[in-house]
Amino acid sequence: MKTPQSPPPVVPRYLQENEPSQEDKDLISSLPTERGWIGNSLHKYQGFWQATAHMQGVLACQKHFRALESDIILVTTPKSGTTWLKAILFALVKRAHYLDLRRHPLLTENPHVLVPCLELDVYTDKQVLPDLSSLAPPRLFSTHLPYVSLPDSVKHSGCKVVYLCRDPKDAFVSLWHFVNKLRPVGSGTMSLHEAFDKFCRGVSSFGPFWDHVLGFWKESLKRPESAFFIKFEEMKQEPALQLRRLAEFLGCPFSPEEETHGIVDGILRLCSFDNLSNLVVNKSGKLPAGLENSAFFRKGEVGDWTNYLTTEMVKKLDSITQDKLHGSGLKF
Repeated sequence: MKTPQSPPPVVPRYLQENEPSQEDKDLISSLPTERGWIGNSLHKYQGFWQATAHMQGVLACQKHFRALESDIILVTTPKSGTTWLKAILFALVKRAHYLDLRRHPLLTENPHVLVPCLELDVYTDKQVLPDLSSLAPPRLFSTHLPYVSLPDSVKHSGCKVVYLCRDPKDAFVSLWHFVNKLRPVGSGTMSLHEAFDKFCRGVSSFGPFWDHVLGFWKESLKRPESAFFIKFEEMKQEPALQLRRLAEFLGCPFSPEEETHGIVDGILRLCSFDNLSNLVVNKSGKLPAGLENSAFFRKGEVGDWTNYLTTEMVKKLDSITQDKLHGSGLKF
């Protein structure tokens, strides 16, 4: 008697590689390729590494997305506090619609659902282009794309770009933890040393880290009215001050009445790491791509790298950072 076989495990969407068009296939096959961190390969496109599973979304986003002047685009290096700032941006910009914070969408929806990523969420189905015309302004989107790879309309429409980055040591450690949560069953964990070697060589999704950061740093100096540059550490140190700066930049400053009624503190409490990470939706839910919502909440701290990196690793990463950012005026 045959033993019934278990059905093969369902592969989550974030690990699936959609069949690209012949044009895209030809392009991808012509690019430098390295082994990825999760399961896909990484391809060097426009000077930055993209996972095979992301390439279709990147190319479709570049080709089809039409930014409006009223749009707000959050750009981040991976694992730089993206989830937190998505929540803050949504609560800030949509605050007139949700005056009662006890019935706020952030209490029942993950921030990545409320502020979708262009290349990872919006442009993932090659058969159907999304209709974004019905979204109420200001439309909120996110992306990990480097400046050179942004759709032309984002660069030239006058829309607002908010750029968030993080100390590379913390960004690396957070990325390493995150990747190991997403690796396919049976593939084991990626060692800290293997990940460190790749990161230092710039071979990580949307990396090299330093080139990504510099692209937006320079743009924020050139066009401060359109590009707002902020570090995760600044948001952690002075959240109320940075939230007010953000509101001014986005053209929705807090009124004296809002200040009197404690709206700034209310938004920061709603969007705090402790609050978001303890919500049922973020402890048990999944994103459409199959990622566990809980995967986006680990510690949310500054300086956690001290628990993982050796003295030699710290020296090497600091040396690369100093060398790459030399003369730019940007420091970590």
